[in-house]
Amino acid sequence: MRIDKFLWCIRLFKTRSLATDAIKREQVRINDRVVKPSAEVKVGNMIALREPPIWRSWEINSIPSSRVGAKLVPDLIRETTSFGDLEKRELARLARTEHRDPGDGRPTKRDRRDMERFTQD
Repeated sequence: MRIDKFLWCIRLFKTRSLATDAIKREQVRINDRVVKPSAEVKVGNMIALREPPIWRSWEINSIPSSRVGAKLVPDLIRETTSFGDLEKRELARLARTEHRDPGDGRPTKRDRRDMERFTQD
């Protein structure tokens, strides 16, 4: 099975075209080699996916014939990413969310109420 189709089938990407784009940007590796979207995957291969600041990795246990439900994914792949890397990824996520400046992005419910009070007075 092609790597782009496999990544879509096991729900690592929402669409096959998103998987293809990630592969073209060299964010996916098979056995520590950069590959093309048409590369074939086999049972026992190691897949690595770049999720900044780490590389997450999985071992292929089985290849599905088509897209599978989320509950069946653990039967097909086994995550081999170290706990330290997963912890580093979580810390990076928390650091990004803590430094949101007020007024950035969509207004919160509190911001909206403050604006309504200001315009009605």
